[in-house]
Amino acid sequence: MDPFSRRTVLRAAAAGTAGLAAAAPGTAGADVAADQARQRAFAAAAAEFGVPEQVLLGVSYLQSRWESHGGSPSTGAGFGPMHLTDVRTVAAGGSHHDKGTEDPRGDLARAVLRPVEPQHATPVPALQTVDLAAELTGEHPEALRTDATQNIRGGAAVLAHYQRELGVRSTNPADWYGAVARYSGATDSDAAAFFADEVFRTISGGASRVTGDGQSVRLAATKVSPARGQLRSLELPACARGDVEAPSDVSAEWIPAPYQQTGSGAGDYGNYDKAERPQSQQITHIVIHDTECTYDAALGLVQDPTYLGWHYTLRSTDGHIAQHILTKDVGWHAGNWYVNAKSIGVEHEGFAAQGTWYTEAVYRTSAKLVRYLADKYRIPLDRQHILGHDNVPGTLPSTVAGMHWDPGPYWDWSHYFDLLGAPLRSWARQSTGLVTIRPDFATNQPGFTGCDSAGAACTLRGSSAVILRTEPRDDAPLLPDPGLHPGGSASTMDVSDVGSRASAGQQYAVAEVRGEWTAIWFLGQKGWFRSAAAVPALGQVVTPKPGLASVPVYGRAYPEASAYPANITPQELTPLQYTFAAGQKYAAGPVLPSEYYWSTTFDPATHVVVRGETNYVQIQFGHRVAYVKTEDVVIQRP
Repeated sequence: MDPFSRRTVLRAAAAGTAGLAAAAPGTAGADVAADQARQRAFAAAAAEFGVPEQVLLGVSYLQSRWESHGGSPSTGAGFGPMHLTDVRTVAAGGSHHDKGTEDPRGDLARAVLRPVEPQHATPVPALQTVDLAAELTGEHPEALRTDATQNIRGGAAVLAHYQRELGVRSTNPADWYGAVARYSGATDSDAAAFFADEVFRTISGGASRVTGDGQSVRLAATKVSPARGQLRSLELPACARGDVEAPSDVSAEWIPAPYQQTGSGAGDYGNYDKAERPQSQQITHIVIHDTECTYDAALGLVQDPTYLGWHYTLRSTDGHIAQHILTKDVGWHAGNWYVNAKSIGVEHEGFAAQGTWYTEAVYRTSAKLVRYLADKYRIPLDRQHILGHDNVPGTLPSTVAGMHWDPGPYWDWSHYFDLLGAPLRSWARQSTGLVTIRPDFATNQPGFTGCDSAGAACTLRGSSAVILRTEPRDDAPLLPDPGLHPGGSASTMDVSDVGSRASAGQQYAVAEVRGEWTAIWFLGQKGWFRSAAAVPALGQVVTPKPGLASVPVYGRAYPEASAYPANITPQELTPLQYTFAAGQKYAAGPVLPSEYYWSTTFDPATHVVVRGETNYVQIQFGHRVAYVKTEDVVIQRP
């Protein structure tokens, strides 16, 4: 018998879920039924497969926070509230250089680095749970990916299957620790334990929220002391922490990137640079990336001396961390050598073209790691220091258009900063002339295009991005960006086009307010958005010094030519192609020293940090940050 033809028999116990939203439209009953449909689907699936409802809700929360995401895959190739994985379907899309041509090293003193495109890993059973769910339920994989109710049933069936294989018969949530740990797909005991511990921590603390598609779901707090000894039954190896720099309560291992010569020349080596930070240079920023390939493929790439190197990779399904480069050393990851020399690069497993949401497991682990690093290096937890790769500026006018755009508009910056313990709240009681962008992630659903194919509409889903327009109306054109669109054409709604969008947590100077609309200064012009998407902020702004018609804006904070030793060619101070004119204001970030890390040879003994007398202030100039010389501007309250 075709296993998919058995779905009617296997669904009989859950027949009551079919009419969850069947009440007449427009009635109070219909609203309640629609809002509670997912809650009732969890209850029905738990009863059908004999899974404690708290366990099913807890696992789903740590994967998707109960979201369906319109049937679109996560960055870890998972679908629906239960994150049933199907890497075979997803892995055909995306590469690390999708819609971007940047040199990850971004050092003009060296030849342009053009890494080979990544190869996608062969699907493994741990990343194909949709197949197991289809076998257990008789439901077609397509329905398991796109129908939230069937996805929940599939996840419950997989959990019950894992529990049976452990030989444990119990309705006590505490006795499901081993099955939950296995559901993570982890290949080592530390990662499996971290995932299971976070699930049971959620069960003990409880949770409730309304999803992006209007579903109200609640997990009542239930104190549980899970049977952690079941982990031994999975017979998973422990990971080797080695030299790893990470919190003790996360799953992390040391998988080093190679620092080795690749040719006969002094500059033929990879795939990072030795340094002695913070003694040599302060680490001032952390850059959030996604890999644009599977976790396994990313590990293969970072161990290739001809490829680029970054500090950490996080696995999507369970949040497991691999560290590749010591934080004292400089990775080749951000496409801007000034930023590379002063930052730590954290990659999150993801696919550019198709995967568009991140698991709760990876958010939580990433937040723990970044908070640990921020504490270690005294990095403030704000959007001026915790940057997305899409916030890193081009080095020169010629490199602006090729800069990467990850982690993209679907990274939930507000939730991430909640997990960091630095929520994006407003401390101002009234308008200050400065705003923090803070849309409601679930209901803010811009109509992007290009997620699956050029020009095609993306599935509507929650986003951190706020779209800016040339006038205070919804149908006004988007702003032009001369760096991304030379010739004055408007920006687009392509998912990779950051020319006319601000992001949650970023701060901007207010240019004008009209009714329900606010304009901010953005790339030398006014960008309008609905005021409800921002809150008043405290901070400082920069303006050109009196008497200056405009000031140059830079993509690097490099020293003046006279600061360089005779044997090092000065890096040119070339402004970007934007205008910062008198009368405009931009939110001020950190004041930074002018530095250039000259490290063009394999021998670190020859490396030199060139320091100048010039200082710069980082500004939120557009979607990306930029730098202006302190001698050109006034820093003041708005």
